[in-house]
Amino acid sequence: MTDPQTPQRRRSGPWRRLRSLRVRLIAVFAAVALITAVSASGIAYWLNRDAVLKRAQDTALNDFRVSLTRNVSDLPLQPDCPQLSELAQQVASSGLNYDVVVDDPALPGCKVSSDPARFTLANVPEALQRAVATPRDVGAGNPYAYHLYWQRVNLGNRPFLVGGTKVVPSGPTAYMFKSLEDERADLNTLGWSLAIATLLALIGSALLAQAASATVLRPVRRLGEAARRLGEGKLDTRLEVEGGDELADLARTFNRTAESLSHQVEELSAREAQSRRFVADMSHELRTPLTAMTAVTDILEDEADSLDPMIEPAVRLVVSETRRLSDLVENLMEVTRFDAGTAKLVADEVDMADLVMSCIDGRAWYDAVEVDAPRGVRLMADPRRLDVVFANLIGNALKHGGSPVRVVVREEGDQVVVKVRDSGPGIPEEVLPHVFDRFYKADKGRARSEGSGLGLSIAMANAQIHGGTITAANAESGAVFTLTLPHTPPSLEDEQ
Repeated sequence: MTDPQTPQRRRSGPWRRLRSLRVRLIAVFAAVALITAVSASGIAYWLNRDAVLKRAQDTALNDFRVSLTRNVSDLPLQPDCPQLSELAQQVASSGLNYDVVVDDPALPGCKVSSDPARFTLANVPEALQRAVATPRDVGAGNPYAYHLYWQRVNLGNRPFLVGGTKVVPSGPTAYMFKSLEDERADLNTLGWSLAIATLLALIGSALLAQAASATVLRPVRRLGEAARRLGEGKLDTRLEVEGGDELADLARTFNRTAESLSHQVEELSAREAQSRRFVADMSHELRTPLTAMTAVTDILEDEADSLDPMIEPAVRLVVSETRRLSDLVENLMEVTRFDAGTAKLVADEVDMADLVMSCIDGRAWYDAVEVDAPRGVRLMADPRRLDVVFANLIGNALKHGGSPVRVVVREEGDQVVVKVRDSGPGIPEEVLPHVFDRFYKADKGRARSEGSGLGLSIAMANAQIHGGTITAANAESGAVFTLTLPHTPPSLEDEQ
């Protein structure tokens, strides 16, 4: 027998492993660590970035203001272009490595720079130029009309701090260009350090999750193994309880459940054994009086024709019911042997065609049964038990399906297949799943029928003891019972 869900389970195997508790624990730990590390690293990066840039910015702007104030005092009221150029050089030589551009509206053609090849007035953002050139209202909170303004820009993919201010209301305007390349390098180093720290935190969390999952899953794995052993019938399986946590409570619950299940199974087994013993004893005790009754009924049947016509129907009824009771007792004893596991297989090499024909001839069914069984289809089997199987299948087909009944024997690979097809209306769909149940009858209203409801179940048990099976289905006309047997029963293969 195959499990129709096996391919689906195999296909879903990798996905099931991905959905395992271990993977989910590692994923949760990793996600929490990643979110925490990224958040902490991001906050640390932005705080350090603002601190570094603000410190560099404040230092450069203060130095620019002080240097410009100190050097502009030596400038005449109406300076010329060389004097403005000298001012730019003097302010830029303060030691903080920034460059200066000076612009005087009184000298439209004079735009001086401490490094003309790199920095000109065109490099100053227009928004910054407008802010520097726009005076503010002078008041109690604002004693000066002009202030120092700044802006961070990228010039040639390099970061710069650009600051500017107007010296006096009628004086020149100076702009400072301070490179932030060193600060960017420091921030890049900080970013890489935080990224490495985040990666290490992620790896550490994965290792911690692995250790935690091993600690958590070890009791769960033991519980799963114990449940598997319990399902295999090892009712003495118990778990060792350690600690007082939830897993220990689960182990205690499992032990209590296993103990209760063990008691219930023992009780049910005892009742089942008692029932089997009762049926066996009852059947055995009935055989002795039935033997005597059968002998008497045989004599009565022989003398039935010479009896009073008023008595003859009663005699024939006693004969038929006695035989029916005898068959029922034999069937009950056979069922009891199967249930008790004492049914033995006496196997021999047989020809299926000979077995089928012997069964049909012995019961005088040759006029109502068509046989398609080539000789040479041989297997190891118990002839007596196969005769019981054929007698039940063919007799059931003749009784409930109608003749002609066709028996086909074929060899398919390492199996022998026997199909018994009748010419009746078939088996109702709601009856098909129950045809091999004990004492099952399709017509519940016919409590008294010639059959006991054990024939097909005994046939199935005899097929299974050979390592085979029987299936029932409906064909285009009539029902089909299919007997499938291996060439050698598994019990004989184990002995070999």
